[in-house]
Amino acid sequence: MTHLTRIPAPGGVAPAAQYTHVVTGAGRLVAVSGQLALDEDGTLVGEGDAGAQARQVFENLRRCLAAAGASFDDVVKLTYFVTDMAHMPAVRVARAVHLPDDRLPAASAVQVAALVRPEFLLEVEALAVVPE
Repeated sequence: MTHLTRIPAPGGVAPAAQYTHVVTGAGRLVAVSGQLALDEDGTLVGEGDAGAQARQVFENLRRCLAAAGASFDDVVKLTYFVTDMAHMPAVRVARAVHLPDDRLPAASAVQVAALVRPEFLLEVEALAVVPE
């Protein structure tokens, strides 16, 4: 049995299609800083391509979670920062490789004017709870 409880639509709150409204869990908190589309050498992956950047970002998230003894199964919250909301479908496709619809975390998506460098189209941070 999972250590997380997902409440997709609390009473009086409209159901969400792409995230879970509430996720609770008990254990050790893992916070993963916003990940960018950089490979292990620090080279940008997918210049101008939101899909390629999203795939790299989720691979970086996977590696960071693993370093903390966590996986996407432990993620309770994702925060997406995109330079254009039009990139969100590509982000969702990349996310679906790691998180099926029945295990979606809580989430927020924010359109920003810019990220740390102009060639980055998106950044994603994660919070996870790992059983103790």
